[in-house]
Amino acid sequence: MLRFAYNTNGLAHHRVEDAMRLLADLGYDGIAITPDVGQIDLDRLHPGEVERARSLAESLGLAISVETGGRFILDPRQKHSPTLLDEDKNGRDRRFEYLCRCVSLGADLGAECVSFWSGCSPQREEAERGEGAGVEVAWARLTDGVARLLAFAAERNISLGFEPEPGMFISRPKGYAQLLERLGNEGEGLGLTLDVGHCLCTGDLPVPDVIREWASRLIQVQLDDTREGFHEHRMFGEGDLDLKGTLASLEEAGYEGLAQVELSRNSHNGPDAAKAALQSLREARS
Repeated sequence: MLRFAYNTNGLAHHRVEDAMRLLADLGYDGIAITPDVGQIDLDRLHPGEVERARSLAESLGLAISVETGGRFILDPRQKHSPTLLDEDKNGRDRRFEYLCRCVSLGADLGAECVSFWSGCSPQREEAERGEGAGVEVAWARLTDGVARLLAFAAERNISLGFEPEPGMFISRPKGYAQLLERLGNEGEGLGLTLDVGHCLCTGDLPVPDVIREWASRLIQVQLDDTREGFHEHRMFGEGDLDLKGTLASLEEAGYEGLAQVELSRNSHNGPDAAKAALQSLREARS
């Protein structure tokens, strides 16, 4: 049985505890928490806040995952910056330290997984072509950061999922495969976080085939619709996603992680969007 969760980046105007109660009432099985301003802000934690969130989730029967995609959490002027690929070592260190804090948060919350991505780099297109003087520098920075993060997570018994993100240095599943190859034995514990909408954006189609190809590595799946070639995170039915086929392939693959809805553009109508999304998921499985 698939377990459905909802990402708090689509409930940005809700307190996390309120979001938990809402999702439990709607019938979700889990919550994907994106630490952000006003939602478990790691720079402004209140005493007992994390413990209360964990206790409430347990009482409501909600599983937890932690996402690390807060847009301006480290830099109020530049989205998703700095990254593990930053030219400035201080910037790379800030991102690594933040990811470590998210891993520690995941451990404190009893989370199943913590997901992260590479970040943007001017070498992305060169990397996809396998050429360019700066590509090896970018790969070296990324593999160093990921290897150290994996070691940190292993000490805290937290699983990590790596998410290919359109427009970033690693934007497609094949980039994740290259990362695993470069990490070697150090990458054994690195799972794949697959956003099915991203597959439509990057042309990794059909989505059910991608799921089958990476079934053994899937640790987290994010669900959203979009039109082919666009990165938009739309409601189900507003794009080109074969939702029924996507869910069927996850079930056939024996996927056991959370299948989390990510509608980061819908916080303005978050409760209605969460309700409609779950209804679409249930209808697609019937």
